Amino acid sequence: MSIRVQLGSQGLEVSRQGLGCMSMSGHYGAAKPEQDMIALIHHAVLDLGITFLDTSDVYGPFNNEILLGKALKGIPRDRVQLATKFGLYFDDQGQFVVCGHPSYVRSACEASLKRLNVEYIDLYYLHRVDTTIPIEATVGEMKKLVEEGKVKYLGLSEASASTIRRAHAVHPITAVQIEWSLWSRDVEDEIIPTCRELGIGFVAYSPLGCGFFSAGAKTLQGALDTDFRKTQPRFSTGNLQKNEQLFLQLHEVATRKGCSPGQLALAWVQHQGHDVIPIPGTTRISNLEENAEALKIMLSKEELEEIEALFQDGVVAGTRRTAAADAVWSHTHANTPPLASWLVSQTQSSPCETSP
Repeated sequence: MSIRVQLGSQGLEVSRQGLGCMSMSGHYGAAKPEQDMIALIHHAVLDLGITFLDTSDVYGPFNNEILLGKALKGIPRDRVQLATKFGLYFDDQGQFVVCGHPSYVRSACEASLKRLNVEYIDLYYLHRVDTTIPIEATVGEMKKLVEEGKVKYLGLSEASASTIRRAHAVHPITAVQIEWSLWSRDVEDEIIPTCRELGIGFVAYSPLGCGFFSAGAKTLQGALDTDFRKTQPRFSTGNLQKNEQLFLQLHEVATRKGCSPGQLALAWVQHQGHDVIPIPGTTRISNLEENAEALKIMLSKEELEEIEALFQDGVVAGTRRTAAADAVWSHTHANTPPLASWLVSQTQSSPCETSP
């Protein structure tokens, strides 16, 4: 089932569908048994040809990279396209800190290489944009990692269109990663046109709406209090029940198509272009196989229009994040100060913690 495409215009070739690994180490509740997740990764890579693996140093935190390092032991390095991210960490109070200081870039990368037990990272993302540091300063240090062979390609996650342009002027950006799904389509306004103009690939995280398009209102049944979706407006009790009507309509279309609603949602993302790579995450082999089967689904123009009509503006109840979280996490606010003014005031020391 291996289908391969070019991601961006810099030469990176990946599987048509990737695998998001975040949920294996928590975030949707408790971390899963290590051996089970290693078996799932092996099945994805060796049996299904899903070789584009996505992680981050903050997943776990750190444990997800260690997990992948163990899972990839014995698999030829050139058989896997490994993507990880930096720029986020938890402080002593358990709060997220965003950091893009140049000195932190290097320490974070070297720590990830050690945890992953690899000599290079295929695609290295800035996980979130540090709005206190010019993007040129952050990407300028990332560029050095490419020159040293520690990283092959560079990416940005949740960056604004103007930030993408500024970053790309320093060093070619291969991929931008932001949520793109049936109920999160704001990237279509500026981000996607900018990426296509510059020859940058797009990686769609949460293409299944954090699991909603697979199970609807049942998504949170049995979920632990630590499941981050419980803090998301679309999953609040009232909004989730309203959104269930959308799921039922999607389910009806999927039944006519002879597939599951999750497969239909994935197929919709895949039909947005060969430069768009969805990275659905899962901790179950059955779900992994179901997601992979979505690659076989072909949608006509009329079917795409029917699906999109279900999720027209104003229909989805609740926003992707709370207003406070959106101000920190969303690409809509991910702009940075000019480089010249920062160079005058900046010091060589980083305000960030050293990455373990």
